[in-house]
Amino acid sequence: MLRIRRAQAPTAPKASALPPARRERAILATDLQDLSLTRRAAPAVLSMLAVTLADLLSGRDRYFAPLMVVVPSIAALTLRPVELLLVCLAGLLILLGLSHYDRMDNLHDSRFLFGALLSFAALSLVSAWVARLRMRRAAEFAAVSSVAEAAQRALLSSPGPSVGPLRLGVRYVSAADAARIGGDLYSVLDTPLGTRALVGDVRGKGLGAVQTAAVVLGAFREAAYDENGLYAVAERIEASVERHVPDGEFTTALFAEFRTAGEVELLHYGHVPPMLVSREGTVTVLEAPDPWVPLGLGKFATGRPVSLAQPFGPEDVLVLCTDGVVEARHHRSGEFYPLAERAGALVRGAARSPAELEAAVGRLFGDLLSHTGGELGDDALLLLITWAERDRSRP
Repeated sequence: MLRIRRAQAPTAPKASALPPARRERAILATDLQDLSLTRRAAPAVLSMLAVTLADLLSGRDRYFAPLMVVVPSIAALTLRPVELLLVCLAGLLILLGLSHYDRMDNLHDSRFLFGALLSFAALSLVSAWVARLRMRRAAEFAAVSSVAEAAQRALLSSPGPSVGPLRLGVRYVSAADAARIGGDLYSVLDTPLGTRALVGDVRGKGLGAVQTAAVVLGAFREAAYDENGLYAVAERIEASVERHVPDGEFTTALFAEFRTAGEVELLHYGHVPPMLVSREGTVTVLEAPDPWVPLGLGKFATGRPVSLAQPFGPEDVLVLCTDGVVEARHHRSGEFYPLAERAGALVRGAARSPAELEAAVGRLFGDLLSHTGGELGDDALLLLITWAERDRSRP
């Protein structure tokens, strides 16, 4: 039986860096500058229209024009400094026009008008400075997320379309534009002990997650060539995580070994279970026979996980993913993506050729984006595996 002791409190991931190639796009998304000027200026323009209508509809015995001072503050949230000053200039002209309409011509009213104009001008200048500061902070924020994604992609070192006796179809997407860098990881290696695959997901976000992923992948790339059996590989990684990763941080992982044709061995460490899609499109969810804790929490458990040997024929497709796929929410209803229901129709027949496999992973990923409305809230990895053509003749 699995018994878990109380873990220490996790430490927060750190983030610091210089912006790489995606800096500008990340800045635009973080600061809403990817929207058109019309959409960004809409809140300030609507505020001016609201004040104007309130003043005109209330008659000349009521004076609502000074409420125009809300415009600079609202504009500072979405506009660039120059755009803000132009919008505020329009607001100032409207303020003067409303004052003339309301006949602010006696000495007392003139003093009140002068104060309103001075306040509006001063607030416009301060708001332009705030807008400039906002854009600078957005650039710094985007720089951190951009370097984390660059480090993450460099770390993954994506395998080719075939590794040993296997054919692969991969889609990996980072949610970096929303500054939510995760720690999704995968690797497929052809070793003298069999072709071995790892798919994992590090707890947390940012550079801390990328650093943990580096530890896990580095240990896997060494242990996969040395250790006989998936459990021994996982134990080597567990030891590296305990030495180099802060207490409380963990990584869900799924190990797969393809040693003989017609079979795959799976070892679960708290990860999303894979799915087997047959030639007819039947989907089998390969649940762990004995659920186990993620990597990094092994010292809090007693016993050891049990691997699963699963028939894996020449026409079958193994679908591996991270929780960014199965926990992707529908853009309207909020329901999770039903991968088990969709994979059969979208993936069946993908083992026939490399082109079919690439088309299948493209269809599956396209369906995922359609489900979410085109945006993902977390990193997402889809990995499809089949036997290569040359291995279909094996018994």
